[in-house]
Amino acid sequence: MNVLVIGGTLFVGRLLVQQLVKAGHDVTILHRKPKHPFGRKVGNLIADRNDPDAVKAALAGKKFAVVFDNVYDWERGTTASHVEATVRAAAGNHLQRYIFMSSVAAYGDGLNHHEGDALAPDDAADLYVRNKAMSERALFRLHQRIKLPVVTLRPPFIYGPENPYYREAFFWDRLRAGRPLILPGDGRRLMQFAYVHDLVWACLRVMEEPAAVGHAFNIANPRPVSQEEAVEAFAEACGKRPQVVRIPRQRIIRMGGHPMGPKLYFGTYFDIAPITQVIAKAQRVLKFRPVPFADGLKETYKWYVRHKPFPKPDYEFEDEVLASAPQPASLVVGR
Repeated sequence: MNVLVIGGTLFVGRLLVQQLVKAGHDVTILHRKPKHPFGRKVGNLIADRNDPDAVKAALAGKKFAVVFDNVYDWERGTTASHVEATVRAAAGNHLQRYIFMSSVAAYGDGLNHHEGDALAPDDAADLYVRNKAMSERALFRLHQRIKLPVVTLRPPFIYGPENPYYREAFFWDRLRAGRPLILPGDGRRLMQFAYVHDLVWACLRVMEEPAAVGHAFNIANPRPVSQEEAVEAFAEACGKRPQVVRIPRQRIIRMGGHPMGPKLYFGTYFDIAPITQVIAKAQRVLKFRPVPFADGLKETYKWYVRHKPFPKPDYEFEDEVLASAPQPASLVVGR
C-alpha cells in the first residue's frame, strides 16, 4: 500500500517506517527537514504539520491509502484543528485508514480505563491532555460525518530501543555507577508501559483489520507496576541490585525537582499522577499479545549499552536531595 507517515525519523515513527518498508509498502514521510535517513526507498515531503497551508500544499495531488499521524509539537502544541486540517488535506476515496497516535493522557486521569470511557474535557488544565482528547473527538466526529476510516491508539509510557527521552537510561546510568536511586514518596504510584515494538505491531495490525475502523485501542503491557516495581525491573534488566532512598515527594518539589527537569530525579516525566488502562479490547479485536516487560527491557538495555545515547549525567541536584534524607533509615536495598 501507499503509506504516509507524518513524522517518521524518531523512535516510534522511525521503527514504523522501517517495518513498513520491510513489509513491502511504498512509504513517504512528511516532516520539516529536507532529508531523512531511510534512503531512496522512502519518499520525502517537507511541511510543518502545524501549518495547514503547508501541509495542504505538500499533499496536493498525492494519494495515500494509509496515513499515520504520529507528530505532536511539544513546544507549540498540536491542536484538534491542526489534526482536522491534515485529515482534510489527505482525505479522499482512496484513503483506507487514518491512524492517529493518541495517548493514555487523553483520559485525563484515573485508573483502569476502557476505550469507551469519557476523555478529558475541552478545558482540561494540561495542554497535551486537552489537545489529545479534543483531537480524538474531532476525528471520531469526522468518522460519523464523512466516514473517515479513523483508528486511534492510546499508549502509556513508551519504552524501547532508540527512546529519545531520558527514562530507562536515567536508571541504568545510576545503577551502573553504583549510585542510590531516589524513590519519590512511598513508591506505590502506578505506571504503565508500552514496548515500542508492540506499538508498531499494533500500527501495522490496524492497517489491515476491518473491525478496527472507527475505534480507539489501548496498547500497553497488561499490568501496571508501581514505581518501586519499575525500579526493580530496570535493575534486573542490567543485572544490578538497586539501592533506593525514599524521599517525600513534596520535599523534592520544594527543592526544585520537576518531572520534566532540568532538576530531574526519577526519569523524564515518570513521576506524574497515574493513569492506567485495560487492554482487553486490543487483545480481543487485534489479537494483541504484548512482549513481557522484562523481555522488552532486556532488549532495550542491550541497545543502551551499545549506544550510550545521553550525555554524562549531572548528579548535583540528586546529591542535594539525598543529603537531605535521614540516613541510613531511608535506605532500602532492592531484592
